[in-house]
Amino acid sequence: MRHIRDFILHGLPPLLWLVLVWCALWQDFSVPNVAFGLLLSILVTYVFRMPRLYLSDRFNLWHSLKFLAYFLWGVTVASYQLAKLSFAFGKPINSAMVAVELRTRSDLFITATSHALSLIPGSLVVDVDRAHSILYLHVIDVDTPEGVEEYRVSAQKIEAMILRAAGHSDEYEALLREDVETDEDYARTVTAAERGEHELHEQDERKTVVNEIGGHDS
Repeated sequence: MRHIRDFILHGLPPLLWLVLVWCALWQDFSVPNVAFGLLLSILVTYVFRMPRLYLSDRFNLWHSLKFLAYFLWGVTVASYQLAKLSFAFGKPINSAMVAVELRTRSDLFITATSHALSLIPGSLVVDVDRAHSILYLHVIDVDTPEGVEEYRVSAQKIEAMILRAAGHSDEYEALLREDVETDEDYARTVTAAERGEHELHEQDERKTVVNEIGGHDS
């Protein structure tokens, strides 16, 4: 039973995709051609075996639309910035190599993240450390440690949006826990800041009272 479920989830989708590609190339969806395409796909997948691609067990339409909007906006902004750089004659164009450590260990989402980052003008994945889920990117117009960190955060945000859209359940739950921890850290920071402001206000009030008492005594 487990093998059947495993085949349906991970073996059947690429098999059907190969059949679809075969029929589309021949522009023939007749029963004999579909059957021959299926036979050929089975031979290809079992003779030339590739590492198994584990698809996700969830998909969120809302997060997918958010990612698409964010991605298109990023492409638009990056295109405009590169256009400005191309007309900035005499100004040196700096670049940097940025290492981005990803959360996911899935080949599928490492690939999806690297493609999304490479499609945004000004950045290109030049190497992948698959064992440690690290992408190495060449990024234009980045020449300071602050700029490198800013790009790294933006790249990890894109990965997080992809995982929210179609990541595995355990990865999505890890993101939710990360969001909760971030909110708690922010709340503690705000509380500490408010407490500090309150203490400063009390100190100012005490100083005012002391000064008033000193003025009356004199």
